[in-house]
Amino acid sequence: MSEPDPGAGAGAGAGPGRLERDDAPPPARCAPVLAAAFVREPAMTWIAGGSDRVRRAWFSATLRTHATLPGARRHLLTDGTGRPVAAAVLTPPAAVPSGAARASWAARTLVGCGPRALVRTLRYLHAAEAGIPTGAWTLEFIGVEPEAAGRGAGGRLLGHLLAATPAPGGVFLTTADEANVRLYRRFGFTVLRRLTVGPLEVTAMWRPAARADAR
Repeated sequence: MSEPDPGAGAGAGAGPGRLERDDAPPPARCAPVLAAAFVREPAMTWIAGGSDRVRRAWFSATLRTHATLPGARRHLLTDGTGRPVAAAVLTPPAAVPSGAARASWAARTLVGCGPRALVRTLRYLHAAEAGIPTGAWTLEFIGVEPEAAGRGAGGRLLGHLLAATPAPGGVFLTTADEANVRLYRRFGFTVLRRLTVGPLEVTAMWRPAARADAR
């Protein structure tokens, strides 16, 4: 998968107001939120070339495939009107799509996003997934819609999913945005390694299990 991004407003800023949480939303509700949240994210910009259409198609295809994984998790926050404002996607330890699911994702990505997006996604995955600690969950994506930024929604969602995910092997993520490294450190993540993917400088991070999860 691609670069997780807490989005603007993921810190402990102003109060988020009334937010409702959905811990089992369909992929189709999460994809538009993440496509909007990742509009300036370096890895997504490299993959999608700055195209809104490609970025939306990419998240639609990717989350649809991700949902085929047994135990895959999605979390969504909505505002008082029911509008989605933040979303997160996690992969269970060692979970990989079936051959048929991978082929379907590649076909949808090729048609909807073009060969460049497909090739660059595969390059990112090959580099980023090589160092996942044994038994760790992967936080694939977390993002906040730009209009909801600065209200603490991202930090609230990140805190919830870390508390709610049974992760004896910890939680792994990668980010191509150096500003995110500081945010994730505040949530207990440490840097495992840094790598270069095309023009991107990517940081791989890991958060060890809480004591209750490690038992």
